[in-house]
Amino acid sequence: MSPEHVPYDRKGGLPRIAIVGRPNVGKSSLLNRLARHRVSIVDPTPGVTRDRVTTLIEIDPPVETPRGTPPILAELADTGGYGVYVAEGKRYDDVGADLTKLTPDIERQIANALQAADLILFVGDAQTGRTTLDEKIAQIIRRAGRADAVLTVANKTDGENWIVHGMELAGFGFGEPVCISAENGYGVRDLLDQMHERLHAIELSEEPEGDPELKLAIVGKRNAGKSTLINALAGEPRVIVSEIAGTTRDSIDVRFEIEGRSILAIDTAGLRKRKSFADDIEFYAYKRMLGAIRRSEVVALLVDATADISQVDQKLGQELQRQAKPTMIVVNKWDLVEDKVSPEDFLDYITRELRGLDYAPIVFISAEKGEGLGDMIAMAFNLKEQSHHRETTGRLNSVIERILTERGPSSKLGTKAKLFYVAQVEVNPPTIVMVVNDPRLFEGNYERYLMNRLREELPYSEVPIRLVFSKRKRKDLDELKSGPRQS
Repeated sequence: MSPEHVPYDRKGGLPRIAIVGRPNVGKSSLLNRLARHRVSIVDPTPGVTRDRVTTLIEIDPPVETPRGTPPILAELADTGGYGVYVAEGKRYDDVGADLTKLTPDIERQIANALQAADLILFVGDAQTGRTTLDEKIAQIIRRAGRADAVLTVANKTDGENWIVHGMELAGFGFGEPVCISAENGYGVRDLLDQMHERLHAIELSEEPEGDPELKLAIVGKRNAGKSTLINALAGEPRVIVSEIAGTTRDSIDVRFEIEGRSILAIDTAGLRKRKSFADDIEFYAYKRMLGAIRRSEVVALLVDATADISQVDQKLGQELQRQAKPTMIVVNKWDLVEDKVSPEDFLDYITRELRGLDYAPIVFISAEKGEGLGDMIAMAFNLKEQSHHRETTGRLNSVIERILTERGPSSKLGTKAKLFYVAQVEVNPPTIVMVVNDPRLFEGNYERYLMNRLREELPYSEVPIRLVFSKRKRKDLDELKSGPRQS
């Protein structure tokens, strides 16, 4: 059974802003400028942005407003460039898939963003002026009854000499455009002031809520079903699902509630071998995926039950170990193979193929049918709780002293291992420092043995643990005995 879904629609009263326009007018650059960090991939190739790429931004009030006027927190969405989704001569990707098949899905995402937005930033190009495609977008906005929500933005106004050209966009009938350059920042303060003024007049039904209870990144190779899973969790077609591999390029943040708990799920680009990257955009998407892992609290490594574990799956597993991220292995499309293989045999197979992740729990799901999603989300929250657990120093000393008594590290030189002090100094991941007589005795095989025993004894058996062996120094002992650092 699928859990109860509540799409994150204006949740917490956050106003929504949509950026729309034709390709190559600088929508992604504008998103990054307003967000004050890189969110969208920026590349001159048409069709880079396909899904709705969203982020939260804070809009400071104009300087002339009364002191104490608060900034406005809003959700900003970049959409695919309307009308042309492929570069000239690049209708087909590197494996022969027809990219124009994505057109209906991209336009559906744009239409959804228009309907949901409280403010629409209609972006044009001051240097090329009005085009037939711009006029078509303006007609779509009018037919949707959203003309009153539009703020026209004349981008690529690289200085005062270009303002007269930017003013040509007033011909759309949505009022005087704001002339800016998303690339160099010209006029952006004026744009923010007008955005604040427009949004300030919106009556919000609820007070803004805080951060989501869980930040979950979903990673995996191409066509493992990540976008299908995101849509199943969100309860709406939030991202484009296509048989064309590599449809998702950016990392897409999707907010929703499941059974009363707020979640931020991050859909990432499907990965393949780096030597197979077709262009710079794939490289940027790969970097976005790594960033999504870093800012997540739990990662779902999605594998396809109908395909063999690949080198890409293994590389992702190694990256998750390197970043010490709480990880669950989510086996998608299980409904297609459950009559052919037992869960036990598949567990053994995954354990063999994804070495180093033997501690990570495994969940079987069907994203398309919505099966197993409740178990997956429950496990994600459980992993977050484990990774934030802090064990008492007394219990740590007792457990580790017993393990050393039962089986201590061996030394060819006959040196006996001695433990002077142990303490957990960090959470997420749990980090344990052991002050010993000779750290070399604990390295290698014994460190792995000790790690496995700690998983058996302590309440963080399914998340990464970091062990740090330190030689006894008076300063180390004083710092550890003064108490663990706050995280």
